[in-house]
Amino acid sequence: MNHDLRDVMRTFATGVCVVSTYTEHNDERRHNAITVNSLTSVSLTPPLVSLSFRQDSEFFTELLTSGVFGISILGADGEGTARAFARRRPERDRSLRELVGEEGEATGTLLFEAAAWMECRLRDHVVAGDHVMVIGEVVGLGARESQPPLIFLQGGFHRFELEQV
Repeated sequence: MNHDLRDVMRTFATGVCVVSTYTEHNDERRHNAITVNSLTSVSLTPPLVSLSFRQDSEFFTELLTSGVFGISILGADGEGTARAFARRRPERDRSLRELVGEEGEATGTLLFEAAAWMECRLRDHVVAGDHVMVIGEVVGLGARESQPPLIFLQGGFHRFELEQV
């Protein structure tokens, strides 16, 4: 059987989040947001996280310009939000107008209804193959009451109930 990396990684469950940033145009803030499942905790001291984007991503270019990003870690009820920001830019822009987002106090990036959130300042980025890993320092964060997470597995969104063992 012949498998590639994508086939294998489809078997690894990940959380789902929406990442936001913005650029300034004629004294007006233009937000951008995309769905990702590549969030990783890198360090607790200092608090660092990483995300990966395609090198040719317009979102990545805007993030480099702003130097800040917000992360909304979606709970099981966030599938609609995840799908809204997993589309092409015109559809994501429409979702930005329709979905309620709140500007974070530390960065001004949009944060959406989610199980948890972080605001980050760009610390570094590393080109790795056809992607770039972005490392951010967490400058603001919070969590709501515990709720089941939204999971990405086998190319689709899934929910499961948390169970104490």
